[in-house]
Order: sequence, then structure tokens, then C-alpha cells
Amino acid sequence: MATTLLANKPLLGPLVGLNMWTFAVEFLLYKRRTPALKKYKVTFDPETVKKQKAEKLPVFVQWPAHNFNNLLEQPTQFYAVVLALSLLDVRSKRTVVLHSLSHVSTNRPKIRFPVFAASSLALLGLTAQLGKMLCF
Repeated sequence: MATTLLANKPLLGPLVGLNMWTFAVEFLLYKRRTPALKKYKVTFDPETVKKQKAEKLPVFVQWPAHNFNNLLEQPTQFYAVVLALSLLDVRSKRTVVLHSLSHVSTNRPKIRFPVFAASSLALLGLTAQLGKMLCF
């Protein structure tokens, strides 16, 4: 069943893959953050904002949270476009995980930005393909 579905709707593979990757990053977020909260004595005082709590944690602990936030932003466009392309029976395979790997392992914008820009261009290409199919 799954093999037939992926053969007929190959774009669902990257969609499921990105969703699974989002859960993996969420797991990493909690794996790093949970012990760090205790270690760095972060309290959940309602009089403080999220930034004040985060400032108590090392950046290495914060990186997965930043990436998780990113995975809930632009990928929503990816999900919508991929579902629409699948409904239109487009058979193309594209997925980008490189940005997340660079995001949770380093904080070097010279590395992260080009990867993000490339993934944005890929998403723009998918969106343009969908727009062309729907309008012409």
C-alpha cells in the first residue's frame, strides 16, 4: 500500500519526512532543554518573559528551540504546496533537511543563510509550478 501510494503521490514522501524531522528536532529540543532548566536554575515566574528565561541557558541548548520555531513557520507553506501538487498528480521529489542540520549544530549565519535561501528558492519553485498549473 505505502509503496503504491508513494509511486502515485511521490510528493507525500517529503511531506511526511519533513513532519517526522520536525518531531525529531522537537525531541532534541526537550532532550537538551529539560536537563538544562534544572542545571541553570531556570524558573517559570509569570513575571518574566520567554527571552529572560532563555538568556539563562547556553546557546547550544537554545538552537533546537530556534530551529523548531523555524520548522513551524515556512514549512507550513511547503505542506500546503506539496498537498496541492499531490492533488494535481505532480510527480516530483524534493526535500530539504540540510538547513535544520546546520541550524542545530552551528550558529554560523555564513553557513545557515545560504542553505535557508536555497530551500526558500526550492519552495518558490514549487509554488510557481503550482501557480502555473492552476492558472494556465
